[in-house]
Amino acid sequence: MQQALSKNGNSGILMTTMESALNWARSSSMWPLLFGLACCAIEMMATQAATYDLSRFGMELMRPSPRQSDLMIVAGRLTHKMAPVLRHLYDQMPEPKWVIAFGSCAASGCLFNNYAVVQGVDQIVPVDIHIAGCPPRPEQLIHGILSLHEKIHGEHLSTWYDGNSNQSA
Repeated sequence: MQQALSKNGNSGILMTTMESALNWARSSSMWPLLFGLACCAIEMMATQAATYDLSRFGMELMRPSPRQSDLMIVAGRLTHKMAPVLRHLYDQMPEPKWVIAFGSCAASGCLFNNYAVVQGVDQIVPVDIHIAGCPPRPEQLIHGILSLHEKIHGEHLSTWYDGNSNQSA
């Protein structure tokens, strides 16, 4: 009986808000920008392998172009010499855009507390999710991505249309 109903087009009604549908689409089709700086980049690349399969979250491959990406994953220590390049790539990304600081060096500078290393990527670009570890495991990156999905599901459309985005720095 139920199979006959679905063949006739009487399978039911799906109702949601435009905000929920848009947030679901944004979180389910993120395209990350490959920005690996140190040993954490190896763990980030391992997340794309068959064992962890980041594709199941809508992230088929890491993009080499910032104009095709909406998620920047900064993996590893950021030097002051590389900081303007990071900012330039971030500025080229279309809105809305998100940033994950992957690893203790990206999040806080870690044990590289010297003149050459930026003490946290959030001094250069706004960071949405910090993932600790030296180097963090691929499971931690997946957890960070799922945490970012939860954050995106809670966003309001008025944030983007009013120009009051907390993403701009």
